[in-house]
Amino acid sequence: AIYLTTMGLPLPVTLALAVLITVLLGFLIERVAYKPLRSAPRMSVMISAIGVSYLLQNTATFVTGGQPMNYPTIPALSKMVTIGGASTTLVTPVLVIALVFGLVQLINHTKIGMAMRAVAKDFETSQLMGIKINRVISTTFIIGSALAALSSILYFTNYPYITPTAGAMPGLKAFVAAVFGGIGSIPGAVIGAFLIGICENIIKALPFEGATTFVDAFTFALLIIVLVFKPTGLFGEKATEKV
Repeated sequence: AIYLTTMGLPLPVTLALAVLITVLLGFLIERVAYKPLRSAPRMSVMISAIGVSYLLQNTATFVTGGQPMNYPTIPALSKMVTIGGASTTLVTPVLVIALVFGLVQLINHTKIGMAMRAVAKDFETSQLMGIKINRVISTTFIIGSALAALSSILYFTNYPYITPTAGAMPGLKAFVAAVFGGIGSIPGAVIGAFLIGICENIIKALPFEGATTFVDAFTFALLIIVLVFKPTGLFGEKATEKV
């Protein structure tokens, strides 16, 4: 989006192209880094994901020189409102609710959503039932990449400058929110994210010197506590195996 704005394109076109480029990049990454590991252990896939993330960060650092760059101003997303003493953008909560509702409807009431749930439940059996695994996984990456692009636009719209590594911590916290809310539960992940955000704002408002230093540490400490007492997360369902 930053580079596209320098080309003199209208802002809506710029944002649409940024989302499209992110989707294409996500599709390419799935084909190159994940498809060859379909039958590999889960740990191999996780290591590949970590490697891809560092590859993207270092490539962006090389291209930009690692210098902070101006982020385009989006007036419609930058308007702030105060709710209960906390400031937030007006569009973000509404758009998040709309996207979550649409994603839940897609997962629960469409053919591709049923295929996604089947593949997530049992990979091998889904193949035997005739589900096109590669198509389902590619579609999942496309949807995830589009949502990631939209979320980055919402997150960074109030930041005047960003760096290639600016998305590292938000990405980790998104993972924490998904585990905290419950893997497999879309509303749970969103509720987990909101709870983490509320707790972080409360910590920042504490009248203690250096309280903001421990905001990130609190997030991961909260994750450990939740996993100790409820390994499936707040809204995750306990998986049972039938003999």
